[in-house]
Amino acid sequence: MEIPCNIEKPVKVAPNIAVNAVLQPSQDLPAETPIVTGYDWENGTDYNKILESYANSGFQATNFGKTVAEINNMLKSRAVPLTEENSDCYEEDQFIKKKTNCTIFLGYTSNMISSGLRDTIRFLVKNKLVDVIVTTAGGIEEDLIKCIAPTYVGDFNLSGKVLRTRGINRIGNLLVPNDNYCLFEEWVTPLLDEMISEQMKEGTVWSPSRITARLGERINNESSVCYWAWRNNIPIFSPALTDGSLGDMMYFHSFKRPGLIIDILGDLRRLNTMAVKANNTGVIILGGGLIKHHICNANLMRNGADYAVYVNTASEFDGSDAGARPDEAVSWGKIRPNANPVKLYADATLVFPLIVAQTFAKHHFSSKKNV
Repeated sequence: MEIPCNIEKPVKVAPNIAVNAVLQPSQDLPAETPIVTGYDWENGTDYNKILESYANSGFQATNFGKTVAEINNMLKSRAVPLTEENSDCYEEDQFIKKKTNCTIFLGYTSNMISSGLRDTIRFLVKNKLVDVIVTTAGGIEEDLIKCIAPTYVGDFNLSGKVLRTRGINRIGNLLVPNDNYCLFEEWVTPLLDEMISEQMKEGTVWSPSRITARLGERINNESSVCYWAWRNNIPIFSPALTDGSLGDMMYFHSFKRPGLIIDILGDLRRLNTMAVKANNTGVIILGGGLIKHHICNANLMRNGADYAVYVNTASEFDGSDAGARPDEAVSWGKIRPNANPVKLYADATLVFPLIVAQTFAKHHFSSKKNV
């Protein structure tokens, strides 16, 4: 049967629920909500303005801007002079004794020192811009080894099998010859002899921070982070000191002269006490794992850090400590609930020099101008 052509076909109308969902009237955003904007290249190449523009660019660029703001807040708090009441003038341990109003904890994994980021970290330590360091064994030995022999730039795709036959070790796209570790053993073995002699004759109790200070003193090289940490009384804590080449050297040495004792509990007391006695604390953590947890757990002892910045590439889907966002640390009491912590998802070798340029370096060089 044919439908008469003069009968109109029914028009389908979307259900009200769909209309309301798609055409929901917008509510006004708060007046202070930033508008997304990037850098205006018509103004030429102004690197300072480029980095400042990140804050309103969105995604991790905005987190970069928040990171800069958080570290500048640490430095602002740090610049407040200590008073007689809060300076803890009776503390005798030069590591624990408060030096500023905001104690800044810097943590980094060994690959940071293997890379050229070592030079940025050295700048912070040399100029006393941080107060405490927590790193892995590699974060210490790689610094010392670079004073003896260089690390080279290679490629991520180089064959491990081929490199093995040539006595070359690969760290990502960095190359370290086996000879570097042989030279390190020649340098460090006499110092291990010295330490065990002091332990036996003078009763010296060696902790990782005291060992690192001794190594920094004896390397006597201004390119070294450990050297400047020793010179400026900045402790370097490494609870897993034996997990690396330094541990290998201690292992070999123990067959020649057994008996060296390393007190990790003494360092734990030192680190935690620094956090407890601090007026304010800021944490900057490059990477994750042990160094991240060790710093955060120390701040748990004071009901949380006041300022916090994480820089790493890990995600939280697997429950890893590295991937955990700052809010997880808030739940444990490791960061204070009223803090404004930031996690920047990025390779630290890319972003940390830029962060330092916008924070520590500006603060340092402006302070020198005002002297």
